[in-house]
Amino acid sequence: MGIYYYVHTGHRIGLDRFRRACTIIRLLKGIDITLLCSDFRIAQIASEFGVEKSVGIDVVRNIPQISQNGDKIIFDSDEANPIMLEDMRNYFSSFIRISDKIDDKKEKNEFLISPYLNGADICELVVVDDKYFEKEEKTIELSFFFGDDDYDKQLEKHFSLLDGLNPDLLLGFYYFFDYEDMLKGRFPNNHEFEEYDDVIKKSKVLITASPQAALENMASGGKPIFIQRKDYPKDFQELFKKLNVPIVQNYENRQLLTILQSLEKHEYYKVEHNSEKLRNFIKENLNL
Repeated sequence: MGIYYYVHTGHRIGLDRFRRACTIIRLLKGIDITLLCSDFRIAQIASEFGVEKSVGIDVVRNIPQISQNGDKIIFDSDEANPIMLEDMRNYFSSFIRISDKIDDKKEKNEFLISPYLNGADICELVVVDDKYFEKEEKTIELSFFFGDDDYDKQLEKHFSLLDGLNPDLLLGFYYFFDYEDMLKGRFPNNHEFEEYDDVIKKSKVLITASPQAALENMASGGKPIFIQRKDYPKDFQELFKKLNVPIVQNYENRQLLTILQSLEKHEYYKVEHNSEKLRNFIKENLNL
């Protein structure tokens, strides 16, 4: 009986779900899990993130071509419609779904991981790797990470967001070479995609449109400021309000500068270290 983890990644949605998937798979070290990625490039480099087995699949409905009826799966994607999800609940003997939506609900024959919901067969938490709770010296005063994707060049269109600032730039995985070169010219202090962990852990203040990066920087003792992208859903807004993370709307430079001016006295709430709770929930409901 196989165990799978399907994650939706891509050049229009970034790698937040992938990073979360790698955290969970590393947490379940010793358990034979195959990561299924909707991007073949990511499947090829998953080993660099501590994932031993990974396979690229072109569309979510092809999961049954790799798995067998009665297998088990952790599912992190918004691609599937209700009918497809119901089919998966019936196809897999254990079905654990990860959701970021505040208006979601747990359905019959599934287990749910959510930052908002609680109740029977639900694990209420945010997923952050243990390594981000290890405090490191903050050697970067101000950094900026738009995200791993920017297909429509939203950052270039809204450079005014950073007027008056000179942050270190963390580049994204999916940036085209010419776009990356342009950004390097615009931001002299820049860091490659491979330096992600160092930048996240060592930034005193991180301006980011990546919800996962914001949570990880906050866990490491940093002060994230979340930028709500116009091309991204607003699923994390209520969570960040709950954690008292400042949110910038519409790429407003004035709003960002105002936040930065008062950030020294701004109090963030704590990101809980929930690795053991998460590990136990998954192992129990995969019957391991």
